[in-house]
Amino acid sequence: MAPPNTEESQPTYRPGPIKKQNIIETPKFERDYIPPNFTIKELRQAIPAHCFKRDTLKSFSYVISDLAVIGALAYAASYIDTYLPYTLRIVAWPLYWFFCGAFATGLWVIAHECGHRAFSPSKTVNNVVGFLLHSALLVPFHSWRITHSKHHKNTAHVTKDEVFVPKTRSRVGLPPKGKDSEKHGHIFEDAPIFTLLYLIGQQLIGWPLYLTLNKSGSQRYQGKNWVNHYNPYAPIFTPDQFREIIISDIGIAMMLGVLAYFSYTFSFLHVVKYYLIPYLVVNHWLVMITFLQHTDARLPHYRDGQWDFVRGAASTVDRHYGFLDNIFHKISSTHVAHHYFSEMPHYHAEEATKHLAKLMGPYYIRDDEPIFKALWKSYNECRFIEEDGEIVFYKH
Repeated sequence: MAPPNTEESQPTYRPGPIKKQNIIETPKFERDYIPPNFTIKELRQAIPAHCFKRDTLKSFSYVISDLAVIGALAYAASYIDTYLPYTLRIVAWPLYWFFCGAFATGLWVIAHECGHRAFSPSKTVNNVVGFLLHSALLVPFHSWRITHSKHHKNTAHVTKDEVFVPKTRSRVGLPPKGKDSEKHGHIFEDAPIFTLLYLIGQQLIGWPLYLTLNKSGSQRYQGKNWVNHYNPYAPIFTPDQFREIIISDIGIAMMLGVLAYFSYTFSFLHVVKYYLIPYLVVNHWLVMITFLQHTDARLPHYRDGQWDFVRGAASTVDRHYGFLDNIFHKISSTHVAHHYFSEMPHYHAEEATKHLAKLMGPYYIRDDEPIFKALWKSYNECRFIEEDGEIVFYKH
């Protein structure tokens, strides 16, 4: 379902009128979009109180379950080269990589929940569990947690959001609006093979590029010292966060040491087969989930004059990943609820989503399009936004 884009669509909520020269006017935006004006209090009251309760033991049960599956998969994989003929090995290894990467993504999601203090009421438990799980996946936990918090506080803001920030017309090399020719208008459709290659690159290395070079991140840091998640002096951090960044770096160094030990004890090829390829699978799912949550031609992006937290959080799409949805702990199919109430544990988010959808009406967006088709569609349709306008949408 798409939010209302015209005055005639009769949305449930309308912005307040504006007085101008003694005339009452309704503000006009790109696509004549009418932004929502429900409040966070109304949204919270629509959700049963028990949905906000965090159960540490229940949260740990998901960690244990995911780790048990990954352990069983790795144990089974240790027999692939020994007992299976070559023809079955070329099937068995990809199956291991796929499922190990999927369940490792589930652990990534649990660590993500720790970063939001949704795993447990205890700050210490959240920090320890999140640090251990994310470090094992080569993620600097506290560094990521800090910038991810900024993303939640500025979702869909054109200049202040932290990830998958839309590029403006000029940044993608197009001439000013009204001067582009038909050739320019289809510049992104001329070479689908290059589009595919760029998309594959985004899926495999987009996550480490974001951590190290701030790729797809906010442009407000452009021109400043090396913006990355490992440098405690980077402009994305404040001086009082220095200790947490160093702790995150130590976690990464420890994990790299573990991988080096296994490379020395067994072989680097073993590390590639058992860890590095599943790690790339995790990168793929992580980027795909995040990209599709916030990249869709139906989602508005706001500049200062019209942005607020409630409007920004509504600029999120819920998508279902089939049988993977449970493995991913429903991070994508309940993401709207997560953006409004990030301390809500994932095992209550599905129930909360049903209540939110009723209140939000046409402003709740869910897309059931096949997930890879949606990825290709969004990557091609969501290329840039205009340089001006208080509320803007992706164009291509």
